[in-house]
Amino acid sequence: QVQLVESGGGLVQAGGSLRLSCAASGSIFRLNDMGWYRQAPGKQRELVATITRGGSTNYAESVKGRFTIARDNVKNTVLLQMNSLRPEDTAVYYCNAEQLRRGYWGQGTQVTVSS
Repeated sequence: QVQLVESGGGLVQAGGSLRLSCAASGSIFRLNDMGWYRQAPGKQRELVATITRGGSTNYAESVKGRFTIARDNVKNTVLLQMNSLRPEDTAVYYCNAEQLRRGYWGQGTQVTVSS
């Protein structure tokens, strides 16, 4: 089993920044893709950004140029730097990691952007 714990969420004004962190622990052999997803009230969970073990990244169109994903393969962490936040970025943000073709999720961290 792999456990993921997110941190760094909170309340910020529009235009502000937040940095989310996710730390993986447990039975870690080799984490492959890691990423961040979000779910706003009444909406489905959606991809925000993903990063491969080699560092290739993929972003949702809505966050391109504002969010940056990075990872540390030694520390088994993944970060999401969020700049120029907008009220529509308000959601619960979830960390995801894949190992041996199995996906793992964190418990989520709330991000609220006020206008």
